[in-house]
Formats: sequence, structure tokens, C-alpha cells
Amino acid sequence: MSRRVTIDDVLALEEPTERFLCPLEANTYGIDFLSFTISDYETKRLIFEVNRDNPPQMMDVTPADLARMDIDAHRRIKYDFSEDVLRLPTISTSLTFAVGPREVPDFRMIERHYFRDRLVKSFDFRFGFCIPNSTNNWDAVYSVPALDEDLITEMVASPYETRSDSFYFAGEDLIMHNK
Repeated sequence: MSRRVTIDDVLALEEPTERFLCPLEANTYGIDFLSFTISDYETKRLIFEVNRDNPPQMMDVTPADLARMDIDAHRRIKYDFSEDVLRLPTISTSLTFAVGPREVPDFRMIERHYFRDRLVKSFDFRFGFCIPNSTNNWDAVYSVPALDEDLITEMVASPYETRSDSFYFAGEDLIMHNK
């Protein structure tokens, strides 16, 4: 049996995880992400969007390709940010999610962003209590820590060396982990 992953464990991570730290079955609350957007706070320009009603188009995927996809494929999100986005001082995000039949105590998300296996940004968001069988919208505006110009240059030159881990807790229990 594996050791329970704690909030302190996640906050101590200095590099991305090699595997998912909890199984899909850990989401016993039935939390389902319906949409997520990131925008430039100043200009309101949409930077990133994913939602259930308008999924990204798949490129020439055959049934054989689908059969080979691993069960965790939908837990990975690919972001493709331009250089100007890496310089934004303030962003706004909007997340819509549904909760299943159980109440969620102290719902919390911790995001860790890495470049070349070193931590460059970390965010800790508390959603609080979520009532059962509800759809919730969480909007946030927050300052983004400035990145060193040399780091931005490296990140633009090597975009696929940037990775992230998003951890979701209900109280003290890790219930979801996405990359």
C-alpha cells in the first residue's frame, strides 16, 4: 500500500512528479471540470480555453489510436503559451466544475509549474466548502510572479520542457492530480 500524499508533501515538491499521485478512483466526490479559461486581465484577451461543449479538435485519430491511449490521457492538458503571456503581470481565470452527491469539505487546488525540472511558479487556491449536486464557478484575478528574462528566452526556445502538476484536495485528502 502506498503512503498517503499530504498537502505538505505537495508544497515541498521542487520538480514535477513522474507519475500521478492518486488514482482516478480517489475522486469519490464526483468532481467534474466543465470549463476553464485563462485571460489577460488588462486586455481581456482569451489566452486558453477548454470546455466540454467545445472540445479541442482531434487530429486524424483512428480507432486503433484510441485503443492505445492510456487511461490517464485525459488528465493531461497541453498548454501552448506565447512569449508575451510569460510576461503578463496579471491574469484572470474562470473555472466551472460540478460536484457529485457528496459535499466537499475545504476544496483546495495547488498548482506547481516547472521548467527543466525546477520549480518556477506555485499557486495555492482554496475553493472552500462545496455543496452536493451543485455546479460552481470560480473566478480569480491574480498577479503572476515575474520571470527572469533569460528564463523566458529559455522557455520560449524549449516549450516542451515546461510542465506542471495540479493537485486537488478535499480537506486533507488528495482526490485528483492532473498534469
